[in-house]
Amino acid sequence: MRKREGRVVIWTMELASYLDEAPWPATKEELLDYAARIGAPVEVIENLQELEDTEEPFESMDEIWPDYPTDEDFFFEDESEY
Repeated sequence: MRKREGRVVIWTMELASYLDEAPWPATKEELLDYAARIGAPVEVIENLQELEDTEEPFESMDEIWPDYPTDEDFFFEDESEY
């Protein structure tokens, strides 16, 4: 997990969804540019601005928000027979 500067960053599923189609892997500047181009809410841009300044790209939303739920988190397998 990368260190965040400044204020506490709060992600929600709604805010994170704006980056679903981002050009991963992407640097902080590329993500900021993408968010601005798609008209993401100011909260998304503010959260991205709080990321550590580095040239190393982020591979996915998981690197930005380690608790980002994946499809596996919502997969329920019911093995009982009816």
